[in-house]
Amino acid sequence: MLVVSTSPRTTTRAPEEKPVVSPLKVEFQFDFGSPNAYLAELALPAIERRTGVKFEYVPVLLGGIYKATNNMSPAESLRGIKNKPEYQALETQRFIRRHNITKFRQNPFFPVNTLMLMRGAIAAQFEGVFEPYFRAAYHHMWEEPKKMDDLEVFRSAFVSSGIDIEKLIARAQQDDVKKRLIELTTDAVNRGAFGSPTFFVGNEMFFGKDQLRDVEESIVEQTSQVISKTA
Repeated sequence: MLVVSTSPRTTTRAPEEKPVVSPLKVEFQFDFGSPNAYLAELALPAIERRTGVKFEYVPVLLGGIYKATNNMSPAESLRGIKNKPEYQALETQRFIRRHNITKFRQNPFFPVNTLMLMRGAIAAQFEGVFEPYFRAAYHHMWEEPKKMDDLEVFRSAFVSSGIDIEKLIARAQQDDVKKRLIELTTDAVNRGAFGSPTFFVGNEMFFGKDQLRDVEESIVEQTSQVISKTA
């Protein structure tokens, strides 16, 4: 289940009642262009089941994050380095086996400019169709991979998944959508993000799919602290 937050969680209480403690805020900051974000997301439902939390799915523009932090994609940063790219590929295969991932395919058009996809994600949030849009986007990026920065390919892919993509394309051109994506991306950088996937457990940041064990441990620890303070 996807949980989308567009405003901070708040707590209320009636007179003579104890304060109601907000659930721990746990975020998954993603860009559809990151294969590691795709792989990490497939492991989130199991963490949700074990911990009782629900991740908030936060679209960010990875290109904007790279520009703001002077970072670059692994394909660029590892170019020409002996052994490290091969080892990272090995780690990816280990992750895929550990989580029984069977649908992942490398996108032959990688890297893909994701501006349309990420604005579409914001538009889908605003229009209340985020979950089907999210699933379709990942399907066409990393399961049946396509060149999703080609407008006609983009249209055809979402139409084949039953998405009213013309409505979302129009919505994505509106200023509030563009502004929201910029705000989320800027906020991610200001909080320490430099890539995708990035996870926040409360105020604690974790980067990369290989940190999911630490993410889960932090959720359990912080949830226990909240319970002990209110017991």
